[in-house]
Amino acid sequence: MRPQLIRLVPGFVALALALAAGAPSVSAGEADALPASVANAMAQASPQAIMDYRRKLQEYEEARAAFEQDAGAYWSAIADKRRGRNAKRRDRVQITLDDYVLQQPPVYEGPKRPVNPAPEEEGGKPPRPPKTIPVVADLVRAAAEHFQFAPQRPTSEVEFKRAYARYARAAGLTPEQAVRVYSFETGGTGNYDVQAGIEHGGKRAISTAMGYNQLLTTNTVELLAEQGHEFVRDLTARVAATQGPARKAMEHKLAVLKKMVAFTLTVPDDWSAHQRLADTPQGWACHAMVLDIDIGPMLQTHKLLTSVLFARAKGYNRPLTAAELEMMNLTGDGTGLDMVTMPQAMREQVPTTNFFQRSGYERNPVAIRHNTVAKLLAITNERMDFNSNKPGARELAAAF
Repeated sequence: MRPQLIRLVPGFVALALALAAGAPSVSAGEADALPASVANAMAQASPQAIMDYRRKLQEYEEARAAFEQDAGAYWSAIADKRRGRNAKRRDRVQITLDDYVLQQPPVYEGPKRPVNPAPEEEGGKPPRPPKTIPVVADLVRAAAEHFQFAPQRPTSEVEFKRAYARYARAAGLTPEQAVRVYSFETGGTGNYDVQAGIEHGGKRAISTAMGYNQLLTTNTVELLAEQGHEFVRDLTARVAATQGPARKAMEHKLAVLKKMVAFTLTVPDDWSAHQRLADTPQGWACHAMVLDIDIGPMLQTHKLLTSVLFARAKGYNRPLTAAELEMMNLTGDGTGLDMVTMPQAMREQVPTTNFFQRSGYERNPVAIRHNTVAKLLAITNERMDFNSNKPGARELAAAF
């Protein structure tokens, strides 16, 4: 079950140029510490500086409390309206403008939180270290350790693109959907192993989102749990068609795939449960399959195909545009379909906040700037148009 939250991906990073994703994330083994000279200087603050800080802190806390009261009421209304829409859908009742919050959220315009010149006076627990985000080397190492397996990497980027194009077309994705989503998710230049944050000059991973359609570790675990039987069936057919020394390697890959699928089935079919599995070394090992020339295209395809099939099952039979598919890819199928099925006149009026949790919205400068459904779809289309002319996107289009 996919979450009803917008995630942060390279497409939005490229649009915003920079993305505040909470505490800075690090790759496995990295950490930063405050220089001793800075800490010593702060410890030598004068009494006057401390008094000034406390005055400013009180002003900040009063302004922030007033804002939080307004913001809390606003986001409670967003949640109430969402529950109401869900109930209407269950009862097959038409959704109208009244079922959305039509005002934009309150914006904090008060003073910034002041910097404490004597942080030792506050006491309390030290800040939590930033969460470790696995990168390719960590995933491959986990696969070797827990499943005695190394993903079969392509000999070239075009080999992976051709494998993806063959599988995607056979599964029912259109070239336009695949290429334009790829162009948005990777900026039109991403390789099969591109990871969010480590592209376009980035040096540090900001999430586990990887590949043409930027699968998170939780996406991979969920796809293996829900679609794993199809992956096993397809790979079994490939094993039967393989001859010579390569067959033994394929048989081993099939055995590993079955073990990974069994691992993902050890918890209920629930996003939170899958997320907990994804945060384990075995979950990292499963995510390494995104890199495999046989399994990777299956995962990339089904990341999008599940949204297409979900829309169809809900009675939406018109082909999804690439931008509409991207909204479902980003937000989860239920939330995405809410936007996709909305008439154009409503898209112009409904704020994007209706499709976010507060924490996700406040970390997403693109949704804040393009603050209605119509504007968000328009900027997505615009970015797809631009990036579709880049070398990686053209190469993928040619693979179809």
